[in-house]
Amino acid sequence: MAGIYTASLTELVRKFNMVPLYRSTDYENVQITVSDISRPGLQLAGFFDHFEPMRVYVLGTVEYTYLQKLDSENRTRIFDRFFSYKIPAVVFARGYDPMPECLQMAEKHDVTVLQSCEVTSYLISSMITSLQTDLAPRMTQHGVLVEIYGEGILITGDSGIGKSEAAIELVKRGHRLIADDAVEIKRVSPTTLIGSAPDVIRHYIEIRGIGVINVAKLFGIGAVKDNAQIDLVVHIEPWKTGVAYDRMGLDEAHINLLDVELPHITVPVQPGRNLAVIFEVAAMNNRQKKMGTNAAMEFAAQLQDTFGKTV
Repeated sequence: MAGIYTASLTELVRKFNMVPLYRSTDYENVQITVSDISRPGLQLAGFFDHFEPMRVYVLGTVEYTYLQKLDSENRTRIFDRFFSYKIPAVVFARGYDPMPECLQMAEKHDVTVLQSCEVTSYLISSMITSLQTDLAPRMTQHGVLVEIYGEGILITGDSGIGKSEAAIELVKRGHRLIADDAVEIKRVSPTTLIGSAPDVIRHYIEIRGIGVINVAKLFGIGAVKDNAQIDLVVHIEPWKTGVAYDRMGLDEAHINLLDVELPHITVPVQPGRNLAVIFEVAAMNNRQKKMGTNAAMEFAAQLQDTFGKTV
């Protein structure tokens, strides 16, 4: 998770089908570093305290109507000051055409002016969502990510322990593969991690003794998914004689990934254990816990009531 991530203005323009009405001289190199998108209502009225020049600004019906009521001299003065902060770009939503004074001052200060036919609120919310993903802190984790009954399960463990084989069994049982071997993880909100596969290995999985297979082509497109929220981390390790593994499930462990706490369980592996079934049960149990039902605590409470002692 090192470094600061950026999103190119040109990619944002392409993604949202915006039309450049004036391109700055550095248009191809402009990088956006914050996910916030603002409407410059107060700035058009001359209030620039706490102004954030790193954001993209969107003008909608309210701003456009206000500017239309001003004379040319005032519009020139407003845009002259507004563009002097060298913002990444300004966008006119709803297909509005920028005033001549806007384009003149944009050229003077070399700031890109864009046009979009989208409704203002939709455009802003969509761009924020896109930028939050593009600028999210990220890391790469060795493991396998599968979606089981709607729960994103990140399977970790040493190489060769059976993660990919378990993933194939899960795919055959109707679940979906997101990533094998390397999982790219992004923190898109303070409590949400999204996992995906690097482009070069997306939909591929390696089975020792067989080689690399394309899961989408072998099992159908319904067997894969591009990304999924990570809800549970399951670590598998060789069964160690003498180790006291948790049998009740009362001790809830967590693992910290990108400053997000995720539930974490350890599953010991030995011949005869059906890992696919275990992962399915783990996924359903995790979902049940999120819905407020904890079977382990209910069972402990029943034992307490029956035998009058704490388990």
